[in-house]
Amino acid sequence: MKNRTLIISGVIAVVVIVLFIFSATSVASGHRGVLLQLGAVKPTILTEGFHFKIPFIQNVEQVEVRVQKEESSQTAASKDLQMVTANVAVNYSVDPRAVNKLYQEIGLDYRTRIVDPAIAESLKAITAQYTAEELISKRPEVSSKVKDMLAQKLTKYYMILEDINIKEFAFSEEFNKAIELKQTAEQNALKAQRDLERIKIEAEQQITQAGAEAESLRLKKQEVTTELIQLKQIEVQEKALEKWDGRLPTVTGGATPFIDLSAVEKK
Repeated sequence: MKNRTLIISGVIAVVVIVLFIFSATSVASGHRGVLLQLGAVKPTILTEGFHFKIPFIQNVEQVEVRVQKEESSQTAASKDLQMVTANVAVNYSVDPRAVNKLYQEIGLDYRTRIVDPAIAESLKAITAQYTAEELISKRPEVSSKVKDMLAQKLTKYYMILEDINIKEFAFSEEFNKAIELKQTAEQNALKAQRDLERIKIEAEQQITQAGAEAESLRLKKQEVTTELIQLKQIEVQEKALEKWDGRLPTVTGGATPFIDLSAVEKK
């Protein structure tokens, strides 16, 4: 009887241990637990740490809620129908408050089913709004629009977009050569314009200088002419003095009748 009691006690102990083992579960750090009861998703979300469940009836699927990174190379067409390849890096995470809905509606292969297609679709939709040159010059703006569209798509499926980085846009070899030729032409045109402006400025400077020199020559000529006139007057006066005998003229004329000065003296 005593042995039978011991056997029953041992069996009960074993059953308790087994039940404890199968009823205990833990959720790893950076994860949330989706509680399943006979295959049905329960609304309860298990946080990190130790938990109990009904053995053989309930089980727990763990879903990572830490930030995850997805890198991919996407090909799209620009507004001017240039093919462009973009290397995109996306950081996202699963909404911890909706892991049960994510598991129920999408499953654990959400990266393949949702994230990758959403990245490709968003990039193609935004790229089509810009020309190839604008994709290069306005890359921050393009990246911002892709981020907004992708965030909306991921939110719809219980995911959160943390950040997106478009590392580069790569174009065909023909387009790259065309861009290079255009840049060279623009540089040559700019150089020609600068040379024309320089020549124009130099010509204006020469005209101004020539005008100043002409004015200077005119003033010098006027000054020389004045001096020559003065010298001529002096020369005339000197010749007149040389011919004068020292006597005053005896007859004056003008508006009044001529008067003989010698006759006046005799009287």
